[in-house]
Amino acid sequence: MPRNNRPRKRGSSGHSDHGDLSRLLDGWRRTEVRRGREWNVQPVGEASAVKSYTCPGCGGVIAPGVAHLVVWRADGVTGDAADLEARRHWHSGCWRIA
Repeated sequence: MPRNNRPRKRGSSGHSDHGDLSRLLDGWRRTEVRRGREWNVQPVGEASAVKSYTCPGCGGVIAPGVAHLVVWRADGVTGDAADLEARRHWHSGCWRIA
């Protein structure tokens, strides 16, 4: 039987690769409670860290290529868009001891 080199369909759910990627990324996001408030915590891998940021925990620079966390309020009263706009990038260790 000859080999079929055509790409196969990915399931019959009708989701695009973008939707699969969003679901995968959402799977890594978690919610944590700190000082009585809920926070969304999203890890950023080394390959995805392309800009530098200032960590609010230590005031140090998070250089490009350094894995870190993006943190924003999960229970804010100003709404999801405002909470997401106020997100901050933290060193993983700084967030752990915050």
